[in-house]
Amino acid sequence: MNKKGYWLVMLTVTDPEGYQRYRDAIGDAISSFGGRYLARGGQVTNPEGSEFGRHVVVEFDSYETALNCYRSEVYQAALRHRRAASSGHFAIVEGV
Repeated sequence: MNKKGYWLVMLTVTDPEGYQRYRDAIGDAISSFGGRYLARGGQVTNPEGSEFGRHVVVEFDSYETALNCYRSEVYQAALRHRRAASSGHFAIVEGV
């Protein structure tokens, strides 16, 4: 059985309009790879002083699928909007 794969994203959005362009552009990539949002925005408490205000968790059926989605042409085309509109951390991890 494949272990699930996850995108773990913690960002500070510096340009809300630019970030919205990113959000609008990634829907096709996420859905075409079977991704499911587990967390996307919403309330955040940073008990250890994290500076990031936006947290996103996307689940994929496998680690390889999570990597392939990130590497896809559709996602890479959208990525420029995120990089221009935010700063932070993005990790792709294998589940247990």
